[in-house]
Amino acid sequence: MKRLLLFCIIAMTLLACKEEKEVLINELMLCGDNKVWIIDMDNSNDTIVEVLWKWENTDVLDLLPESYQKYLGTMDECKFVDSNTKLLLTASTGGVVLLDRETKTPLFYAYAPMAHSADLLPNNRIAVALSTHPKGNSIEIYDIDKPEQVIFKDTLYSGHGSVWMENRNRYYALGFDELREYSLKDWETDTPSLLLERTWKIPHRGGHDLMPVSENELILSGHKGVSIFNIDTEVFEPFEPLIEERGIKSINYNKENQSFIYTKAEEGWWTFNIYFRNPDKVIKVPEIKMYKVRPYFN
Repeated sequence: MKRLLLFCIIAMTLLACKEEKEVLINELMLCGDNKVWIIDMDNSNDTIVEVLWKWENTDVLDLLPESYQKYLGTMDECKFVDSNTKLLLTASTGGVVLLDRETKTPLFYAYAPMAHSADLLPNNRIAVALSTHPKGNSIEIYDIDKPEQVIFKDTLYSGHGSVWMENRNRYYALGFDELREYSLKDWETDTPSLLLERTWKIPHRGGHDLMPVSENELILSGHKGVSIFNIDTEVFEPFEPLIEERGIKSINYNKENQSFIYTKAEEGWWTFNIYFRNPDKVIKVPEIKMYKVRPYFN
């Protein structure tokens, strides 16, 4: 009986260790060209890239209208959503798609010219920021169950950032020279809208990337700098570690341990390098002209 009990304890310990190892894989999603990859960030470096998942626009060849081969031709945003079960992607060539990660099935799609970022909003909705285009320069709201149907639109020159902050019940959008805060209006109806609450001029023109840092802070990049914005005090502070850098295309900052991951324009508007600080390293991905990267820590 004691031997049986000991065997069970050992088996359960081994199983727990295996599960813990699986959980501890830290993933990084990267996008550019017509591709999106998810890699193991801890086991990748400047010579080896451990790829966990791949997707490209040809994967939707029989799942979406033929035009989406073109619309999803140049990926510029990729976000893990719904606890890593779905991926929200945009492309400057005009495509927006919500994918089921496991099956790669599109759950939503829309044509949004020069789409540069998107985020999930309550009630199964998506907010997309559109950059400079005759039919862009705006924020568009969609219902996930109604592909290609814009249900609300507001103008925003060179829309680049789209972030929903659940704890504040507010949506934040980044444009060329301003950051906006919106509340949700008539959100339980079929005719929802965004109500502009506040607008701030950003320190660096050419607003590019926008991501949450804490419950009351956002990090944003422009042509010539990166800043932390405190929503409560309404103060922008330079992000000192990157104060000399220019052309930051994506920035992901963990305030607790002071680590961050970023990409910057090095070959035109793209790069083959992903930069890590605290600890420092570089991951090289020569197969993709990368635009943005997003981490997911298990």
